[in-house]
Amino acid sequence: MTSPEHRDKKTVMVIAFDGSPTARRAVTYAGRFLTADRAVVLTVWSPMDRGPEPGSYDFDLDGPPDPTPDDEVDIALAEAQRINDEGLELALTAGLRAEPMRRAATYTVWQTIIDAADELDADLIVTGTRATTGFRSLLQSSVADHVLRRGHRPVLIVPPGP
Repeated sequence: MTSPEHRDKKTVMVIAFDGSPTARRAVTYAGRFLTADRAVVLTVWSPMDRGPEPGSYDFDLDGPPDPTPDDEVDIALAEAQRINDEGLELALTAGLRAEPMRRAATYTVWQTIIDAADELDADLIVTGTRATTGFRSLLQSSVADHVLRRGHRPVLIVPPGP
């Protein structure tokens, strides 16, 4: 028997989307085989390192003052927005009740995915994988592998296509 609180809880799925063919495939599979009240398409991005803050030097010898961070467009953020918009469109086309989410990586991509899923109290995380094998897989774990091993939520990992 299901308790009233479980019956009233909306189901939430987080789909990690980086624009890769495998991430696109993961969205397609999520739309084809899964249902959720809320599907959050998550794109994690790494902010650009702009170096020292403007004005951190006593004087500027190379001409006019450097632009402030507010004047600059973070190219990485703009690319994350583009990728996230693409993932959102794929999810909507696949029939999911999707919404966008972009997060700057605070530590690692996999930890940011886990943190976002925890914040949303997600029921499932969907992600693609590079499916590395052999010696390379011993040296380089995938983001999906870290999410699976270090998170505490169910994870659907979609491998690359044939």
